[in-house]
Amino acid sequence: MAKKTPIRNRPKNLNLLTIRLPINAVVSILHRMSGMVLFLMIPLLIWCLQTSLSSEQAFLALGEVFQHWVPKLMLIALSCPFFHHFYAGLRHLGQDVHWMTTLNKARFSSRVVLVLDACSALIFAYYIW
Repeated sequence: MAKKTPIRNRPKNLNLLTIRLPINAVVSILHRMSGMVLFLMIPLLIWCLQTSLSSEQAFLALGEVFQHWVPKLMLIALSCPFFHHFYAGLRHLGQDVHWMTTLNKARFSSRVVLVLDACSALIFAYYIW
């Protein structure tokens, strides 16, 4: 039987900035973070929807607010987690049915997710600007 190393004698790396995560882990962590951001933005989005549906004047006022560059930047910033969560979710669904499960294919699909995120956010930014 192999001798186990005591926990206190194992090497430790507590500096999170020096740990190099594989791209699969980065995409997975970003998927969780983007889900959290989208969940936390639900009250603001519901308020905007409720305001826009309350009256014609409120709809026009909200439309005027979103013509300013600050709300447009906020929408672009919110589109990044949306697109990432969407594409990474599709990737995870594909992996659930055993599609792209080898290491090289999983790395490729992670890169594809990141490229699609960036392209979709840029197209969205161009569209609303």
